[in-house]
Amino acid sequence: MDMNQYLTMFIDESNDHLQSLNENMLQLESNPDDIGIVQIIFRSAHTLKGMAATMGYEDLASLTHQMENVLDLVRNEKLKMQDYIFDTLFKSLDALESMVQDITEGGDGKSDVSSIVASLQSIVRGEGAPTSEGAADGASPAVSVQGIELDEFQFSVLDQSISEGHQVLYIQVTLREDCQLKAVRAYMVFEALERSGEIVKTYPDVQEIEQGEFDRVFSLYYITQRETEDIDNQIKSISEIETTSVVALDHESLQQMVQESAATAEVVKSNDSAAESAPVSSSETTVKTNTAKESKASAPRNTGGGNPSRTIRVDIERLDVLMNLFSELLIDRVRLEQLASESNNQELTDTVEHMSRVSSDLQNIVLKLRMVPVDTVFNRFPRMVRDLAKTLDKKIDLIITGAETELDRTVIDEIGDPLVHLLRNSADHGVESIAERIAAGKPETGTVHLRAFHSGNNVFIEIEDDGRGIYREKILKNAIGKGVVTEAEGASMTDDEVNQLLFAPGFSTAEKISDVSGRGVGLDVVKSKIVALGGNVTIYSTPGKGTNFSVQLPLTLSIIAAMLIRMGSEKYAIPLSSIVETGIIKRGQVKHVHGSRMVQFRESLIPIVSLSRFFDVPDFDEEAEEETEIVVIRKGDRLAALTIDDFIGQSEIVIKNLGKYLPAIQGISGATILGDGQVALIIDANAFIK
Repeated sequence: MDMNQYLTMFIDESNDHLQSLNENMLQLESNPDDIGIVQIIFRSAHTLKGMAATMGYEDLASLTHQMENVLDLVRNEKLKMQDYIFDTLFKSLDALESMVQDITEGGDGKSDVSSIVASLQSIVRGEGAPTSEGAADGASPAVSVQGIELDEFQFSVLDQSISEGHQVLYIQVTLREDCQLKAVRAYMVFEALERSGEIVKTYPDVQEIEQGEFDRVFSLYYITQRETEDIDNQIKSISEIETTSVVALDHESLQQMVQESAATAEVVKSNDSAAESAPVSSSETTVKTNTAKESKASAPRNTGGGNPSRTIRVDIERLDVLMNLFSELLIDRVRLEQLASESNNQELTDTVEHMSRVSSDLQNIVLKLRMVPVDTVFNRFPRMVRDLAKTLDKKIDLIITGAETELDRTVIDEIGDPLVHLLRNSADHGVESIAERIAAGKPETGTVHLRAFHSGNNVFIEIEDDGRGIYREKILKNAIGKGVVTEAEGASMTDDEVNQLLFAPGFSTAEKISDVSGRGVGLDVVKSKIVALGGNVTIYSTPGKGTNFSVQLPLTLSIIAAMLIRMGSEKYAIPLSSIVETGIIKRGQVKHVHGSRMVQFRESLIPIVSLSRFFDVPDFDEEAEEETEIVVIRKGDRLAALTIDDFIGQSEIVIKNLGKYLPAIQGISGATILGDGQVALIIDANAFIK
């Protein structure tokens, strides 16, 4: 069977499982006694291992299998989570992510993980660290039922399921003698059964079966709502199965099987008695009791097939094609509206108005298809901050709010790396060491807030810490020493202007170079990337209290609201998100300050930029005008006024890339096609404000 056709699905689902594993491992680290979280982690790891084995990525499947061995001990309360176990499991997840990334880039997913495997195996053997007192302590006496070892809890789950009307089956499967891939056939049986029920226990153990360490026969206990005959036929439909035995159990037959294996139970019990000598604390008993109740209550829910998924995966390129097609439709809609307004045909006007309403609804749907929650970017940061805190020997809490805020997929693809730099900056430079925080009267645990929220046509992402803040003198000293500014320039700069020096190329306040920071690379890249996306980043800081990096981003990069303007015979579009207001000024209101043209605007002077001169418009002479229309634009907290010829009006426009054949044109971010077929250049307001 050609597995290449399933490669994309494998990569997508593997990344989903790895993200789930990271998130749940972080939750488990906060609540190490929550067996429910361990069960979720185990299931994700088990599914990932099965997919990897099916696709032939043996290294990935083997490492996941070793993780399963550790998690199996934890979920059966034979091992208690410790810091060194969390660190080893997180290293395993990093290795798995590297393997999947290698597969994504066309590799074979192979990696040398022998040291991690050795660490996991030593944990399973109980070497290198004390075993949990509550592991085997107080574990219920184990009994063996026809070769399948059941503890009291597993027996009670089966018995309770029978009481609640579910089918409890004892299944024995024999593979053909000439079967070449026993583990694969067993996995196919497990995969088929888990679609309509829950496997409680197998013999041999799942790990031994999946490694092929059994003869030809394996057996299991199974809970389902389907009929015995259906299950039997389902297993027999798998190739290389010789025989199956599916037996439905009731209370009496289940109890009888337990009693008939009493001799074996005594042997197992005696072997485990050495590990069960310590007393059980009341708190541990409470945890086990609660877990058992939760598992029994959830058993019926897990046995059904579940609700069918109401989502589908769509290739990004298809969405791009859909967006381009709709863009053409929008251009034609505007043209039709223009033609309808010029004609006196009422029926045509009514039809065009109806088409406009329908296409507007379609536009909203198409745009929403491209909108992705920022959670897809944010969800990698808790793990990153956790690792940074350990590396820096600090205590840091990351608090995320507004993760459901949506951004255009194009922006989402690009914003991840800048946010990584800003978070690393907050963790390293912002949050103080534990000793410094205690000396300053702060809690020893620093807090970093990561927020996202809508405001108008923009999305704001803020990273705020309660650390040491930014000190003007330190920034200026470093900037002057590196030749970024002179002493005279530094003395006349405002606090905001000094803060902006952090984005200068090569600038760094780190006293020493480390793996985290100090090389003068990062914040300049952050600003360049955000500006390239049509956004802006602003710094707010209070010395000794903390720092806030506020990133402003456009809501979408595909269709925007814009003000259309005329410069002689040429037409331009200015995004409304960059416009503060419009107005008219007289020639006498223009002032000349230090060789620059300025105009009074709301009790302050702002610079004037002549678009006709900037773009060398041939058929418009601004000097001949007594009154000139202006558009006041904004970049962060700085303003400027653009002088223009005339306003055309507000319109929704489709952004078209200028293409790779045209060089980057200063002041132009793209183009759009108007309803009359003319091309209008889209003005990049950021280019006119320094």
